[in-house]
Amino acid sequence: MTSTNDMTYYLAAFVDELVKSGLEDAVISPGSRSTPIALLLAEHPAIHVTVLIDERSAAFYALGLAKTKNKPVAILCTSGTAATNYYPAIVEAYQSRLPLIVLTADRPHELRDVGAPQAIDQLKMYGDYVKWFVEMALPEDTNAMIRYARTMAARAAGTSLSAPIGPVHLNFPLREPLIPDLNAKELWSRYKESNESIVEVNVGEYSISDEQAHFFAKLMSERKKGIIVCGEIPQVKIDECSQAIAELSKTLQYPIFADPLSGLRTGPHPKETVVEGYDAFLRPDEVKEALEPEIIIRFGAMPVSKFLMQYISKSSNAVQIVVDGDGGWRDPTLQASYMVHAEERLFCRKVLENLNARDSFEWLDYIKSLNNLTKKVLSEEQIGNMFEGRVISELQTMLPDSSAIFVGNSMPIRDIDTFLFTDDKKVSVIANRGANGIDGVVSTALAASKAFENLVLVIGDLSFYHDMNGLLAAKLQKLNVTIVLVNNNGGGIFSFLPQSKVEKHFESLFGTPTDMEFEHAVKLYEGDYMKAENWAEFKKAVTYSLQNKGLKVIEVPTNRAENEEIHRKLWKNVSQEMILTLENKE
Repeated sequence: MTSTNDMTYYLAAFVDELVKSGLEDAVISPGSRSTPIALLLAEHPAIHVTVLIDERSAAFYALGLAKTKNKPVAILCTSGTAATNYYPAIVEAYQSRLPLIVLTADRPHELRDVGAPQAIDQLKMYGDYVKWFVEMALPEDTNAMIRYARTMAARAAGTSLSAPIGPVHLNFPLREPLIPDLNAKELWSRYKESNESIVEVNVGEYSISDEQAHFFAKLMSERKKGIIVCGEIPQVKIDECSQAIAELSKTLQYPIFADPLSGLRTGPHPKETVVEGYDAFLRPDEVKEALEPEIIIRFGAMPVSKFLMQYISKSSNAVQIVVDGDGGWRDPTLQASYMVHAEERLFCRKVLENLNARDSFEWLDYIKSLNNLTKKVLSEEQIGNMFEGRVISELQTMLPDSSAIFVGNSMPIRDIDTFLFTDDKKVSVIANRGANGIDGVVSTALAASKAFENLVLVIGDLSFYHDMNGLLAAKLQKLNVTIVLVNNNGGGIFSFLPQSKVEKHFESLFGTPTDMEFEHAVKLYEGDYMKAENWAEFKKAVTYSLQNKGLKVIEVPTNRAENEEIHRKLWKNVSQEMILTLENKE
């Protein structure tokens, strides 16, 4: 056998077993050393290949596919610094629990650490941010090594999907020649007697026993003043989890403090116990103290709201149950009384079997009244020209059912937390909240847009600039997406942080104005550019965007100082109303 045959059959077996293990998508960045794997991924009829030049953008694009499909997605690059550009997206995938299969081509062992070009140490280069690493053996066309290649593929896919879900890394040392024989006989079935997978990895769900369900139901039954806190839930689990959590809430008469990424604020499920104004009304210490709970039940990731986290942290006398269906440890407040590794829907169903429905009582009614008052204050006519928070309100009104809003980090995610109210219309909210970074947001959102008829990305100017390379995917893949570019000419979030008081160096170190004309970047990628300097123009631009396909960018110029002033005024107004309500209650 020739070295070409060794490489061809070995790598073809690996690729074919990835498919049999559930792989549908691969995102490839061009390179020489990765040539044989790239060609075989492209050759396999069951794999959809996306080619993106920039490795960082490519990895975040793959992350967006994994986020909406919850299936493993492969990324492939050549050796050297190409692989280092994957690092930010791998960190995000690990923190967000997304199944990436990272494939890096490498120099063979004899060309390492001898000054060969494009050779760096790629062994375990992503450290603890991948669940599993393997240095693949050199290719051989033998029954044993073909079985080895298939087993590693199946293990990679299975490990990426097992709890907690996350990325895995396989490093392939490859010798020249690097061109596989795509016409080889039995290309996908070498040494195989059937078309079945060589080893099937069954990934089960965490559950609880009947005894445990009875125990938790008893804990809840004995405590009337309870809170259900729901953070980010994976997109593919939102519908079933929303219904189950809503039923548990109604039975217990506990309000649900629902993060926008939970999926509980919008959609057809019951929402009479959903509370969305907590970030505003929990700011005064007097409110936190007045709403001291006896029990807190948490589902999903930790919510965005800093004030909700403070509320949970201060509730040290409450029994706190953290339900994590992925077997992790999500307790940044260090207040958990019980860490329950059970799939969220199964936990609710089994506990509900042991509960009797409560009648409505003052606790829930009072919190709902605070929430309604908060929404009334936040909905009052805003001051100024273009208030950033109103972008969310306008989009929620205009977007049709089953749309999605992808939000950037810093201010957009906080504005959607404050201004996205309950609605029977389903509007999915998606974000990269694993590591909370501003990098790669454009690329992730573009990939996520493939799962929705209408997706709008709301992003700040610095984050947009950070990932402008990602716009190439919109052009090459002919994606349909609207980007609302909120341009306050710098880092708006820093205006709300303590460093804003150090005026001497604030603007140069944190404000970081760029004075960029983003229209030119949009035109470079053949997108439609619109600027909305008032709300009439904004509504017109959004209407146009929803009626037309392709990449559309709506730039909304805003003023950082004015935006901060309006935010603070609204929060102050809410706080004053809350304190007045407490005084009247006493």
